[in-house]
Amino acid sequence: MKKQKIYCFLAGAVLMASLAACGGGAKESSASGTSGKTEAESGKEESSGKAEAPDSADSGSIRMSWWGGDSRHEATLKALDAYMAENPGVKIESEYGAWSGWTDKIATQLAGASAPDVLQINWNWIYQFSSDGKGFYDLKQSKDDFDFSQYDENLLEQMTIDGKLQAIPIATTGKAFFWNQQTWEKAGLSVPKSFSELLAAGPIFKEKLGDDYYPMAAGEYDLMMLLTYYMQESYDKPWVENGAISYTKDELADGFDFLKKLEENHVIPSQEKMKGDGADSIDKNPNFIDGHYAGLYEWDSAVSKMQGALADGQTLVLGEYPADYGKPSTIYKISMGFALSKDTKNPKADLKLLDYLLNGEGVKTLGLERGIPASKAAQKTLSEEGKLEGLVYEANKAASKNYRFTLSPYYEDSKLKDPSEGAYYEIMDNMSYDHEDSKELAQQMIDAVNELESSKA
Repeated sequence: MKKQKIYCFLAGAVLMASLAACGGGAKESSASGTSGKTEAESGKEESSGKAEAPDSADSGSIRMSWWGGDSRHEATLKALDAYMAENPGVKIESEYGAWSGWTDKIATQLAGASAPDVLQINWNWIYQFSSDGKGFYDLKQSKDDFDFSQYDENLLEQMTIDGKLQAIPIATTGKAFFWNQQTWEKAGLSVPKSFSELLAAGPIFKEKLGDDYYPMAAGEYDLMMLLTYYMQESYDKPWVENGAISYTKDELADGFDFLKKLEENHVIPSQEKMKGDGADSIDKNPNFIDGHYAGLYEWDSAVSKMQGALADGQTLVLGEYPADYGKPSTIYKISMGFALSKDTKNPKADLKLLDYLLNGEGVKTLGLERGIPASKAAQKTLSEEGKLEGLVYEANKAASKNYRFTLSPYYEDSKLKDPSEGAYYEIMDNMSYDHEDSKELAQQMIDAVNELESSKA
């Protein structure tokens, strides 16, 4: 069956390539490659990425990397250009791209001692790449070079391993439900407030709009997080507790039955249909862009990217958390941080830049592109600027009020989350492609999660 899955994906990719050649594909990101440079550095030769004056915060070369969508790239590049204008002795080389494949890129760089000086990282990467606290530069060595007083101690503690501060928390983020208002109106429906309304909407979409319209879209990892939401709400306990999955096989089978209902009731497209669309992420999927896929369970920090991907006249609105099976329990965590390479030659310059971006004038330019800032100074600045509002802010507030359980730091480990070989993807494909029995799927999930958790103990 795996060959069939691969052939379906390749067929979709070939179709989309031919459509793109005819001008019928999705909008391409202007920074969709794996690297780019700030305007001030365009056309110049790459340097070694090491600072020229290790003892100075005001001169040298800094390599900085991040992932994201067009709006994040543009805001970050603008802020970096402004910083270089104010600090002419500093040159910043920017490496940026989409999320797809980014973890592998960084893993390769870290293993080869070629990582950028400043890296945007996922929270769980400190456990994945620095389980002993030695994989990134210990920021406590430079506590006077950055204003750490702007951060709650509990957030800094979550970024600390074995007493070593691995990264600066950029923002918190939570999962929320977002709906394409125009498509729901076109179907003659209000956006759903419950899972029962969502399940009832599938057949109506099919009847009124056509087979290719769905109330919601979800890739394999989205399904994993929907499963987590359902389980935590239904059984009132965290996904993982004491280093093991919290649910029995029967309980988890109930969760897989719920996911199957979503597909069977035409609420979400099958994974075969999603792969056939030929896009590696939902924001690049033409069916999402034009409103055929009319809903998401998405990070609040990513909703600007999703909204920006929509065609003119399409708008995302924040939905309520369904409470059909108990008290809502969404996923909420530190979204990402900025870490320094353990091999950086000029941490003073790196941290001066980050202080500008996270606590200083750069905050006005970056806005909410990485979510609601963890920095108190940034929150104050954005509030005074009238920018601490809108869909990202409202979604983050809603998520913070509807989360009850702390996420395991290994929930997003690449052995589970990697698109090419992670257990989440394999199990969700087994469900959607192969229609495996829910109890078998539950056992696969229990085995995969418990094996990983025990390996980290």
